[in-house]
Amino acid sequence: MQADPPKPSLLATLIRHYDDLVDHVRRRFGERVFAREVVHDLCVQLLENDEREGVRQPLALLRKIAHDNAISYCRRERRRSSLIVTLAELPEVACNTASQERQVDAAKTLDRLAAAISHLPPRCQAVFIMHKLHEIPQAEVAERLGISLKTVEKHLRVGMIACREYLQTEVAP
Repeated sequence: MQADPPKPSLLATLIRHYDDLVDHVRRRFGERVFAREVVHDLCVQLLENDEREGVRQPLALLRKIAHDNAISYCRRERRRSSLIVTLAELPEVACNTASQERQVDAAKTLDRLAAAISHLPPRCQAVFIMHKLHEIPQAEVAERLGISLKTVEKHLRVGMIACREYLQTEVAP
């Protein structure tokens, strides 16, 4: 009885048919440098993983793996390049901070709003601050202050109207 000749390992086949595999990838994907990179990655993959047993056609398997790796590499590069923004696509101002003029205007508006709140009657002021600034629900504000929900709603309405009117009036510098 005659034993089958030992089958060459995938790594040995890769080394023996290195130029073949590079040409195979190059014909399908164009660049020789890219093809060499794919075959080198395949070599590393074979070195890192356990040897497959019982491979009947090692060269065909290596071609298939190299082709699949090349496709994966192309897809990965396409995804990566779609995420990269070129300099021409970047906006002129990369910082979203407001200009000094806008910051000064915002500070003035905030000061006017604080003044408007300070001019509210004490109970209305407490309701307004608790609900609008501390974001306490109206029902909880009513419970904490010992007033009805309707009274909380009335104080909020009065406070909003007073603040709106105060902000719309021109304040002399």
